[in-house]
Amino acid sequence: MATKQRTLNAPISFEGKGLHTGLNVRMTVNPAGENHGITFRRVDLEGCPEVPALCEYVTDTSRGTTIESGEAKVSTIEHIMSALWTLGIDNAIIDINAPETPIMDGSAKEYAESIAKVGSVEQSAERKYYEVTEKQVYTLPEKGVAIVLYPDDEFSVSVHVDYNSKVVGNQYAVYSQADDYAEKIAPCRTFVFLHELEPLFKMNLIKGGDLDNAIVVVENAVSDEQLDNLKKIFGKDDIRITGGYLNNQQLRANNELARHKLLDILGDFALLGMRIKGRVWATRPGHFANTEFMKELSRTIRRGGDRPSFKYSSKVEPVFDINAIKARLPHRPPFLLVDRVFHIEENAIGGIKNVTMNEPFFVGHFPEEPVMPGVLIIEALAQCCGILVLSKVEDPENYSTYFLKADNVRWKRKVVPGDTLQLECHIADLRRGICTAECKAFVAGQLVCEAVLTAQIVKNR
Repeated sequence: MATKQRTLNAPISFEGKGLHTGLNVRMTVNPAGENHGITFRRVDLEGCPEVPALCEYVTDTSRGTTIESGEAKVSTIEHIMSALWTLGIDNAIIDINAPETPIMDGSAKEYAESIAKVGSVEQSAERKYYEVTEKQVYTLPEKGVAIVLYPDDEFSVSVHVDYNSKVVGNQYAVYSQADDYAEKIAPCRTFVFLHELEPLFKMNLIKGGDLDNAIVVVENAVSDEQLDNLKKIFGKDDIRITGGYLNNQQLRANNELARHKLLDILGDFALLGMRIKGRVWATRPGHFANTEFMKELSRTIRRGGDRPSFKYSSKVEPVFDINAIKARLPHRPPFLLVDRVFHIEENAIGGIKNVTMNEPFFVGHFPEEPVMPGVLIIEALAQCCGILVLSKVEDPENYSTYFLKADNVRWKRKVVPGDTLQLECHIADLRRGICTAECKAFVAGQLVCEAVLTAQIVKNR
């Protein structure tokens, strides 16, 4: 049964200091319309610019997850994103008067409690899901990081952390949709090792950090001189170390550190912008790995995986017929390899090449077993992409596109006479006259070729 999108029943506000900036922050989470997603709005900047909470906008993960678009930049978004997304909020506009969310007590506890208190309302639109159909892996071997996504009917996450620490040890944490996030995950606080903390303070990178919003793990013996320095840093006279933690922190769970890593991964995975039906196994995850994996997943979704993104029907009038194509491309027979364009949007195009026995290349490739040369499939994709790119200039007849490179080229099966080649191109980047596009060719819905093509747009002499 389809699940509907949800938004908050009413606005909820939070006040506190930013962990890294030390600024006093006021943040209000407002209800938003269906299909809006979650966005942050910098109300302290002229024009109140917004930035969508999506992995494509992540610009920094060194000390939390930061998103940025134009003048709008917001950091340390993972805790509020974790609470909103996991507790079922699909659409929200977050007004914030600083470049960083409030750290609160270092967890998502207050966020979760406020969301539960105000409640949510069902909307008309259905939720969007990414259904995992095959195992997908992201690794950083040099750091011992691995995130594996398996097919499953529901979303679940298992996290394993091992920092070679005699204090922390090996820790595991698990979350499934049947679990109580507000009780089990949300209260778990961020943590830092003491040997990492002091340099950050010296570089003035955690102006809002104190013992009330982070667990500090003390791995090695601390001298009296270090202890005195810590008293100055935190402005406290009662600094002490007991049981491997600064100020004898009482853990909220014996695996609180692993649970916090799970909290983070839930927030970072929310940046995919759609919910996942799949099972996650993560070893030593971090914000960089989490968000890079989501970027890879987003690209896969955008490309449509190994299936066509657009449905072709010969009964539907084409967007561009062969005469319109000839008006946009300099190519001519026998090297014009796009017969019609059946779909076009801002950054994507769908075209058709009908492969017949009359193709001149079949004379020699091969006389007894005709097969369309792979390089010509690539050329057909490039021409299709050229039509899309040239549609963005006022006088396309005065421009041409020239190949710069082809990456990740793979051929999956033969293309033979009688096949209808469906060409799809999705622009990944277009700036300063250079276009990079993710391209795929299909026959009868089956992937036959894929490549990442880069070309330059040049004005004709």
